[in-house]
Amino acid sequence: MAKRRFKNKKVRYLAIGASLVTGTAIAAVLLPSASAADEKTPEQIMRMCERTAKLNGKQQTTRDFGGGLGDGFESDTCDFVETKFETFDGPTEKVTVDFPNCEPNATEPSKVTTEFSKAVGQGQGKYTATQQGALGGLFGALSGGWVKHKGTLDMTIKTATASESEQREVPVGKVMHVTFTPKMQRMTGEWRVHLDADPGSFAVNPSPEQNFVAPEVVEGPVILESAAGTPGLADGTSKVVLEDC
Repeated sequence: MAKRRFKNKKVRYLAIGASLVTGTAIAAVLLPSASAADEKTPEQIMRMCERTAKLNGKQQTTRDFGGGLGDGFESDTCDFVETKFETFDGPTEKVTVDFPNCEPNATEPSKVTTEFSKAVGQGQGKYTATQQGALGGLFGALSGGWVKHKGTLDMTIKTATASESEQREVPVGKVMHVTFTPKMQRMTGEWRVHLDADPGSFAVNPSPEQNFVAPEVVEGPVILESAAGTPGLADGTSKVVLEDC
C-alpha cells in the first residue's frame, strides 16, 4: 500500500457545498463571581455577548446588534479567548471505484487512471450568533480569530474540494481503490462575558461583578499555501488500497 502527500499541481479548489456545523451538547461555565441564582444557559450568555458594550475591546453601539430605541447593553464586555488550536485527521473515505486485475490469463500489471473529487466542509460557530448572517459582530470576531492561523479557510466559504488524477498500476490478482483522509484543524475557545459591579442607587439595588463563560469550537480543512492570487488547496493524504481478487 502506498501513501503520498498531495501536491498543489494535482489538486484544485472549489467553493461549493453546505456549511459544516456540529450540534454537540454544550454547557455554561460560570466563574466564581457568578452565584447559582445568576446561572445562564449558553444561549443567554451569547445574547449578553452579542449585546455587549465592548466586543473584543471595541466599543459598540446598539445599532451594531440591531437594537432599537430604548434598547440598552446587556453586558459591559465580551471577549473571545482561544484556549487550544490543533490539527487532526478527518474521516477516511473511499473515493474511487474498484480497479480489478483479476482475469485468469493476466500476467502483467494493468495501467489505470484513478480520479476523485472530495469536498471538505468548513465549519462556523456553535451558536446562531456565531454563524454567518447573524446580527451583531460575533461571527466576525470568531472568524478573525480563526483566519489568523496559518492554513485556515475563510469561514464565509463553505467547503474546499481536493481533486486528483493519477496513473497507477494494479498488480495481477489484485483489486485497487483509493481512499482520501483530509487534514483538519480545530480551534477551541471561550466567550467571556463580564458585568461590572453596580453600587446601586435610590431606585436600583446594588449588584456584584459577574462573569459568564460559553464554550466555542470551529473545525475546518487545512489549506495549503498557494501562489499569490490563486485559491488555496485542501490538504490531505490519498492512499492506494490493494485487496485480493
